[in-house]
Amino acid sequence: MAASTLYNDLNSNRSLRLQTLVRLRWLAVGGQLLAVIVTALGLQFPLPIVPCSVLIACLALVNVILTLRFPPTQRLTPPAAFALLGLDLAQLTALLFITGGLANPFAPLLCVPVIISSASQPKPHSIVLAVFAVVGVTALAFSPFQLPWYPGTVLLIPHVLTAGIWFAIVSMTAFAAFYTYRVSLEASELSEALTATELVLQREKHLSQLDGLAAAAAHELGTPLATISVVAKEMERELGDDPRFGEDVHLLRSQSERCRDILRRLTTLSSESEEHMRLLPLSSLIEEVMAPHREFGIEIELKEQGERATEPVGIRNAGILYGLGNLLENAVDYARKKVTVTTEHTPERVRVTIEDDGEGFSPDILARIGEPYVTRRQKDDSAGGLGLGLFIAKTLLERSGARLRFENGGAKHPGARVSVEWPRALMDSKLAK
Repeated sequence: MAASTLYNDLNSNRSLRLQTLVRLRWLAVGGQLLAVIVTALGLQFPLPIVPCSVLIACLALVNVILTLRFPPTQRLTPPAAFALLGLDLAQLTALLFITGGLANPFAPLLCVPVIISSASQPKPHSIVLAVFAVVGVTALAFSPFQLPWYPGTVLLIPHVLTAGIWFAIVSMTAFAAFYTYRVSLEASELSEALTATELVLQREKHLSQLDGLAAAAAHELGTPLATISVVAKEMERELGDDPRFGEDVHLLRSQSERCRDILRRLTTLSSESEEHMRLLPLSSLIEEVMAPHREFGIEIELKEQGERATEPVGIRNAGILYGLGNLLENAVDYARKKVTVTTEHTPERVRVTIEDDGEGFSPDILARIGEPYVTRRQKDDSAGGLGLGLFIAKTLLERSGARLRFENGGAKHPGARVSVEWPRALMDSKLAK
């Protein structure tokens, strides 16, 4: 549900900064002015200078107003961005309309506002703007104004060529807009997914530090509680037989002793079991990963291909624990009856393989496995699953130095198989030193 909500919010989170659009507009104003000057003065072509200058001045005036009215860091809402990009599209269409229509070599620039919208705005706004662009390109095909050319010469463009130019601009606009939209969306998905990955890893590290915080708190509370215990003993000695206070004083001393015992255990937690918590043999790591998933009616079998006496003992890594746990959770979700976890270690490498007896990965999922928001293993499966969680798991495991391989078991052993392999040096604290 969280991954789906995050995915649905991606479009709304993309916004365009006003300063970016203003700078692009100044670039457009400069380019249009340069084109008019070169055409009219350099090439001496007959050009409607006054209408062209008015259109360019209107764009510049709007830019000045926006610069004075709003701060540079202003973020445009989708309707505001749509209005400004629509204005750019209308201004450029009008400028091209009076300077030859589709015969003008700058006509393909009509796709620029649509591309900008596709990269930064919600899809509905970009689609409407693309429709306006197609309408504008169509209007240019019927422009009555001739392309500025050498005096005394009329440049006639065949209707077939005009139709070809129209089709080329429309198809280029559609392709460029779709390509830009997909690239921008994937970048947004990746950014959101990596942010979620960092939050998960930060949470896991925070939980692993709680024992140290508890021990520190116990150490600080030890002295005042010892004082309370001493005073309670003195009070019990003096008032132990008092019918009014004896029972209360006895209770006070017993509870203070109980608190001291609890603090003693917290204080020794760091010194006695810190090494046990910090260093984790491979077998203990796998057991810790498997433990939360044994109560779901799916048999989880562990196969160890190697002696425990020679197994790697590595430093506890929250990312590895979370990543393997997520892979095992997905296997349990899609298994029919059984999930098999196989561990293998040699002097060169360490491998963990997770297999289930479900239907396996569908071909389209195998091609995209590990991407954010891939939400199903089989097309006819409505349960969801392999989405943001799998991306986070894959990212965390790869950060630990692992290589992952996703595949199906085949006809004899149907189901999905995920292999995670590390160089031995990354999983063994003795080699790491």
